[in-house]
Amino acid sequence: MRAMADGAAQPSGSPAPGASGAARRAELDRLLDLAVCDTGAHAGAVFLLAPDGQALRLEVITGMPAEYLAPWLGVGLASRDPVAVAVRERRLLWLSEHQELARRYPRTAIALPYHFAVAAAPILSGTTAWGTLLLFWPCCDTAELAGPGPERVGLACRRLGRFLRDAAEAGRPVTPGTLPRTLSRPPTREWDPAEALAAADFAERLPEGNCSLDLEGRITYLSATAADLLGGSIRDLLGKHPWQALPWSTDPAFEDRFRAAVVSRQPVSFTAMIPPNRWLAFELYPDAFGVSTRISPTDPDHTSSAVPAGTRTPRGEPIPLGQLYQVLHLAATLSEAAGVGDVVDLVADEMLPAFHARTLALFSVEDGMLRLIGCRGYNPQPLELFDGATLTSPAAVGTFAAGVPNFFATFEEMVRAYPLAPRQDGLHAWAYLPLITSGRPVGLCVVAFDQPHPFSGNQRTILTALAGLVAQALDRARLYDTAQELAQTLQAAMLPDSLADLPGLDTAARYLPGVRGMEIGGDFYDLVRVDDTTAAAVIGDVQGHNATAAALMGRARPAMRTHAATGATPAQALELANRQLVDLDPGRFISCLYAKLDLARCRAVLATAGHPPPILRHPDGHAEVLHVPPGLLLGIDPDADYPTTEIPLEPGTVLALYTDGLIETPGVDLEDAMAGLATQLARTPLQPMDQLATHLIDHARQTAPRTDDIALLLLRLVPAR
Repeated sequence: MRAMADGAAQPSGSPAPGASGAARRAELDRLLDLAVCDTGAHAGAVFLLAPDGQALRLEVITGMPAEYLAPWLGVGLASRDPVAVAVRERRLLWLSEHQELARRYPRTAIALPYHFAVAAAPILSGTTAWGTLLLFWPCCDTAELAGPGPERVGLACRRLGRFLRDAAEAGRPVTPGTLPRTLSRPPTREWDPAEALAAADFAERLPEGNCSLDLEGRITYLSATAADLLGGSIRDLLGKHPWQALPWSTDPAFEDRFRAAVVSRQPVSFTAMIPPNRWLAFELYPDAFGVSTRISPTDPDHTSSAVPAGTRTPRGEPIPLGQLYQVLHLAATLSEAAGVGDVVDLVADEMLPAFHARTLALFSVEDGMLRLIGCRGYNPQPLELFDGATLTSPAAVGTFAAGVPNFFATFEEMVRAYPLAPRQDGLHAWAYLPLITSGRPVGLCVVAFDQPHPFSGNQRTILTALAGLVAQALDRARLYDTAQELAQTLQAAMLPDSLADLPGLDTAARYLPGVRGMEIGGDFYDLVRVDDTTAAAVIGDVQGHNATAAALMGRARPAMRTHAATGATPAQALELANRQLVDLDPGRFISCLYAKLDLARCRAVLATAGHPPPILRHPDGHAEVLHVPPGLLLGIDPDADYPTTEIPLEPGTVLALYTDGLIETPGVDLEDAMAGLATQLARTPLQPMDQLATHLIDHARQTAPRTDDIALLLLRLVPAR
């Protein structure tokens, strides 16, 4: 496989960017295989940005089943998982020890608690991010000491980035599918029938039992000795997972040992007791194609790494190990949820795959009624029974009266409880989980299945516990959203309702808060009409990103309006504002750019107090970053001077004033970032200022995650008709 992949580094038959979807995905798969082989990794995965640019989704994985990364099937770009951090911060993450993973990313370590080394690297082309490449190595030393080094990982990411960029530019972007794909590697050699029979005979002659499992844990070969030791038959066990086919191995510890071998790619050994009192030793040897297992009787005195076994099979369906880890992951994830939308997304993304459910709906209690706040999955029909229902309706009373969930394994069971329940196409089992915190009902979670589903006692317990976690998260989220609404109202009150209207001037402005948890900040802008042909444009940034910064902005902007209305020059306006701020002594500084526009003479006079320089787009389309001699930030020195610069403003010229949140990108020099904004402004076709402002903001958000507030003010002199 390595030779084939290395030889394909510069393929002559690679699909064109505009090729069919199947061909593009085949090329993506080839590049992932090449990345794994080039870096010496034993497994790898590609996550792609969702079309909205706010989440990453697992698209394809090789070397282990996709279900092992179930907690990462969908990752919000703002989350603290390595796959999101790599893209958000535009840097390679090396995690060579599981302890380091647990310390830096505890949520991820809970969901994948094995020993391995991992690298998460952003897939970039220029400054545009397309997704994340995730690579696994067998042990903690391999990645740093014997691994290929960051340059090989970077090369793999650049290959992927170029391919994804070219496909997007050809109008055929590669977007994440509904479900992730797992690649299967072809065998390293072909076995003729005689060799295969000889290998089977060899295994049968050995005194111990031998079996082979694929990477998903299904038995693909079983010797007669192994079947006898396990207490089953070859016919009944082939193609099955042993922890599902053997009654004594339903404890999650058995599957956990197997997963540890696959993920860490290291041999694993353990002993287990087979009822009534027989001990077996298991040795697991993994590779890229599966796990070979040796089974032999052992002395009960050598049971230091034993896993438990029992004679009773749990009632109903046992909880798979993957569900247990996903439950832990959901519990950790909900602690980071902010708004109600976050809770809906996290619960749906985690619970649907964890329980193999088909539909999930969340309701909140508002004014004594249940209101739908989110639904995911195949069929949203479970809404009919509850959406808009009052807490005194029969359905709600039955669900909330005792405060415990209702489980219906079949539609017939539901009809017995709710005779008027409508039949729901494609759905056959339901769990209704009341969300109650501090004795108050705050919502309802409905989980529906596309097959009859006998809920085991363990599964009912887990769903009930999860309902409590979701209830607490939803209650916190509603408080968060209330605070957000209040903050947004306050922000709107502090910024101008509209920009001044002057003949011959086309204008637009945008403001976006950048701090999660507080939709308010200290950036501000204004356009003040002085007379029919004169205006003052102001943009500024108060140090900090909280209510204190916003309050100071609320004092600075009106002061600037006053200075403009009195006809002050840019230098005078900044000097007055500076002295006022020094006298106020708020412990914060303000950057500010002040431009006085003379529309009659087509001129502008500029002065800056430590603010990023404006960008000028000339009528012929080229754009430049203006050089404006910088003065000190406002609030430092009461005697500071603010030099001015006069520039021509020909009709058709666009003047862009902005705060640093629009351009700052991790790892990118500030001057390069300003030049990049000028290039983007030059490339954009001339259009109304509102459309241009939207385009620039959208481009900035897609290019890199923004953590700072953004303010943008665009001014264009309209040519005389």
